[in-house]
Amino acid sequence: MGSMRRTVAELVQERWGDHRPGLWFEGRVLSHHRVAAGAAARAALLADLLPPGAAPHIGVLLDNTPEYPLWLSAAALSGAAVAGINPTRRGPELARDILHTECRVLVTERTHLPLLDGLELPGVRVLVTDTEAYEELLTPYEGAKPDAAPSVSADARLLLYFTSGSTGAPKAAICTQGRLAAAGRSLVDQFGVRPDDTHYICMPMFHGNAVIADWAPALAAGAGIALRRRFSASGFLADVRACGATYFTYVGRAVQYLLATPARGDDRDNPLRMGFGTEAGAVDAAAFEERFGVRLVEGYGSSEGGAAIQWTPGAPAGAIGRAAPRDDLAVVDPQTAAECPPAVFAEDGRLLNGDEAIGELVNRGPNPFEGYWRNPAADADRRRRGSPRSGEAGSGGGWYWTGDLFYRDTDGFLYFAGRADDRLRVDSENLAAAMIENILARHEGAAAVAVYAVPDPVAGDQVMAAIAPREGAGFDPSAFAEFLLAQPDLGTKMAPRFVRIVTRMPVTATNKIHRVGLRREGFRCADPVWWRPPGESAYRRLREPDIEGLLAEYRARGREKLLPAG
Repeated sequence: MGSMRRTVAELVQERWGDHRPGLWFEGRVLSHHRVAAGAAARAALLADLLPPGAAPHIGVLLDNTPEYPLWLSAAALSGAAVAGINPTRRGPELARDILHTECRVLVTERTHLPLLDGLELPGVRVLVTDTEAYEELLTPYEGAKPDAAPSVSADARLLLYFTSGSTGAPKAAICTQGRLAAAGRSLVDQFGVRPDDTHYICMPMFHGNAVIADWAPALAAGAGIALRRRFSASGFLADVRACGATYFTYVGRAVQYLLATPARGDDRDNPLRMGFGTEAGAVDAAAFEERFGVRLVEGYGSSEGGAAIQWTPGAPAGAIGRAAPRDDLAVVDPQTAAECPPAVFAEDGRLLNGDEAIGELVNRGPNPFEGYWRNPAADADRRRRGSPRSGEAGSGGGWYWTGDLFYRDTDGFLYFAGRADDRLRVDSENLAAAMIENILARHEGAAAVAVYAVPDPVAGDQVMAAIAPREGAGFDPSAFAEFLLAQPDLGTKMAPRFVRIVTRMPVTATNKIHRVGLRREGFRCADPVWWRPPGESAYRRLREPDIEGLLAEYRARGREKLLPAG
């Protein structure tokens, strides 16, 4: 059987009899063998719990405890699929996620039981891992062996992980055993993962990033993993030193939070070789390597598997890399589907034609996108043919539309420019929030930055930024205005009209900035907001009379309905 068609079940089975340390968690260490044995026991239990004829799906509502990889491995051995349940979801939305994915078993822990209070989950058996009843339930199955691997197909579903945009219910993307095993092996080859490595998993395992980019390559290489219940910037270095971690993944603004911790003289005294993730930004990546001696490699892979950009040594500053060999990637105008012209740069690296060079990344060739669970409309939207967004959705076999903005240079290197949902249109010019954020992140007083659109009173959008100042830095509006003037690549439409000062950047459970919430609140929020009225060069506090004047202008233009409720 070729490596592309291997199963995760086989990888779990191979760890049987391997008595090297395999899993670190809160001072405890399990060998690879004990992990495989624990997975086999849970697989045997699962076979008895799942009703005949039902979709073999289990929901996992856990922090990053050992039970998470144990149940992932158990599902692989038994040919079942794990739906990662997001603990930040509440009430009917949480119930919807569990019922939509047809979970017949829900694995959780006592700390999350209050989330289930009052929910109607018909036909769902709840297992609470940190209880005596759970241990008693598992006891009869101890001694089972992971011998199910030969009967499990590479096409068997293994993951149902939720992805979401700015609107609509989250979609459950499907990942099969073959795709996950191949993704793990690809990263092993790309980064030279060794059996004596340890992967530190501090991003939540209900999200594809931690499982696909951290757990899977460790499993494929026979490397160990170290778990952290939830990401902690203050506990990061102590953890990696304690378990000898050599690799970690990050998403969102985790790197900014690590850089915001007080610097110490021994920060570079750590075993890490590299970090792999997305959206750290060139400035923060350089600062991270300077301070901790750890190289951050920015990568890109659509969570659904439809497109990937391979990291390329020697790539230009800011570039992720080139398309993976199997992909036919293009950057296209989402309205016309015409390919965007290549990027034009100034001598200092500024992008000069962002308005026309930035477009949506599409994969025009065959790709491993495996669809969403019970969501044909979302499948069709992803797989549209070469027609614009406004056109009729195509069927399977069309282009794969990533929903992400990129631009491409003349040598084929691709640069991330944000989510399609994070595009702004200011004075008829299209702007990417991520590019403005990368510029504002240079401000020495900012620990974290988010840029998003608020409606303009006349037409289009205005730029709003949320800034979390570094500890003790505060916000100096005059210094900030001077900083903006000194940025050579800050276009005339990019300067924020509104600046919201937050004590801590609001983030989702996966440590991505909660842009939907920021946009929803706009400039009428509880935090202090500074603004620069049209025609003025200085920032001043946005007061109630200012807000009343703005609202009157929106009303006069018939655009008040575009504003979130105050």
